[in-house]
Amino acid sequence: MRPLQMVDTKTQYRKIKSEVDAAVLSVMESSMFIGGKVVSEFAENLAKYHGSKYCITCANGTDALQIAMMALGLKPGDEVITPSFTYIATVEVAALLNIKPIFVEVNAQTFCIDPEAIEKAITPKTKAIIPVHLYGHAADMEKIMLIAKKYNLVVIEDNAQAIGCDYIFDDGTVKKTGTIGDIGCTSFYPSKNLGAFGDGGAIFTDDDALADKLRMIASHGQSKRYYHDVVGCNSRLDAIQAAILNIKLTHLDAYIAARRKAADFYDKAFAGNKSIITPYRASNNKHVFHQYTLTLADINRDKLNQFLTDNGVPNMIYYPVPAHRQKMFDAFGGKEYNLLVTDWLTERVISLPIHTELDEEQQEFIANKVLEFINR
Repeated sequence: MRPLQMVDTKTQYRKIKSEVDAAVLSVMESSMFIGGKVVSEFAENLAKYHGSKYCITCANGTDALQIAMMALGLKPGDEVITPSFTYIATVEVAALLNIKPIFVEVNAQTFCIDPEAIEKAITPKTKAIIPVHLYGHAADMEKIMLIAKKYNLVVIEDNAQAIGCDYIFDDGTVKKTGTIGDIGCTSFYPSKNLGAFGDGGAIFTDDDALADKLRMIASHGQSKRYYHDVVGCNSRLDAIQAAILNIKLTHLDAYIAARRKAADFYDKAFAGNKSIITPYRASNNKHVFHQYTLTLADINRDKLNQFLTDNGVPNMIYYPVPAHRQKMFDAFGGKEYNLLVTDWLTERVISLPIHTELDEEQQEFIANKVLEFINR
């Protein structure tokens, strides 16, 4: 059996080595390392894949969120509604801009923000909703967009973990996550479903004026070189990463299919076990399984984590401490929140290896070790 890894980027690279190497060498030969044709082509191809009018590339997913908030004119004292059960980057940038994150509950099945909790949290200071498509499952965007329209709020989708996910509206319309709200943000961190060989990010919108502002903010606030119209930052996707991502984009649907196949194997292996709740798949979206995350009903998660580690099975806990309980949010009233579902999940979730290179022998070993612990 090949060694187990949480994410096997090396084997994935070897399968497309000739394509990637040629693309990187082409950039090296051109010596156009920042901006240029390769970056523009990738942005155009990714926009086309998503069905989005504009795609603005940037340095990473965290920058994408910050640039989005700046472009929408969010100001110190404004409030944004967000889940606490998420990676810290979602809310870190709000705090950085002195925007107050208002933490709300998630749905225990989908791990995504609860629309009913959103509406209850709206105040006169609320300006935006930031749904997170966690682990590759879409938030309930149809309900979220209705709430946003009702209260005149903007929506920033954190799509860092769900690139390629289809969301299906009640009328049958299908849109990619990240293209439903006013702005969508994603990350190309190497472990992502569409991962670079370094950092990278992108921002999606269909709004002409917003697209112009996003571009300016990502490039020092420039409307043209040396003419700075707004306060911006320096956030660029380099040409080597764009070249690699352009190749990997052509394989993305196959990568997603491989992840779904691996998830199907796990689902079957754990079917009927009352101690394990396998990932929920809502009928209105097509899960892309950035993570395969179990919720443990009546067993000690931390002891399972240690048992798997001791037996050579990689596993991760995403996330052991919710955002509202992080010290960095004490100044924003984090200690005042009582989010029972979020706290319950942080004590019970555990993620197993899932990536494009898993084979059945590896998965059988992983599943058997999980069941060995539960059934002993």
